Amino acid sequence: MTALKAQLAEVLAPSEEGQSEDRRLERHLGNVIRGLRLQQRLTIADVASQAQISRGMLSKIENGQATSSLDTLGRLAAVLGVSLSQLFRNFDSDIGGAQLVKGGTGMEVVRRGTKRGHTYHLLAYDKGPRRSFEPFLVTMDDASELFPSFEHPGTEFIHLLEGRIEYRHGSETYLLEPGDSLTFKGEVPHGPERLLQVPIKMLSIIIYGDEPA
Repeated sequence: MTALKAQLAEVLAPSEEGQSEDRRLERHLGNVIRGLRLQQRLTIADVASQAQISRGMLSKIENGQATSSLDTLGRLAAVLGVSLSQLFRNFDSDIGGAQLVKGGTGMEVVRRGTKRGHTYHLLAYDKGPRRSFEPFLVTMDDASELFPSFEHPGTEFIHLLEGRIEYRHGSETYLLEPGDSLTFKGEVPHGPERLLQVPIKMLSIIIYGDEPA
């Protein structure tokens, strides 16, 4: 990772000869960051707050109008649930056969439920341009909150580890207790209906599959 940072720092360093190259890199980074944000249906305010930068700065980054430090890019990558190297796909040489995420080390990412007292820890990170699946450890600890409805491509599988919850999918509501699982189409509106016993911890896996030709 140190070698990668050194390479990226060299590319990001401003120079008179490389100004056009720098501009292309800034536009590339902006497009990747904007694409990841829109895929997760997050607002500029959502991501900027978690990354501890201003909304104006994030807007400039997405539009290729600002040069970002590696520290800022690292925070944005963490919020969006990707590795720093994925923002620089041409520089990504971290190709391995397996990926280990130790307990308690999954990236905490921003999703729509974050504002409602949900915590999402991403347990695996796709390195390619397309995501095939996303596994989350979801924690909820506020029984008084109102919850949003979620809609997304693919199929979702949830498995309750702790607590009790009524979970809504379309017009149906399901009681989930520890050990229970629920699988459903992500395009149908879904989300928590009532938190019956907190804290709640559940494994949520979204499988995107292949896009139609």
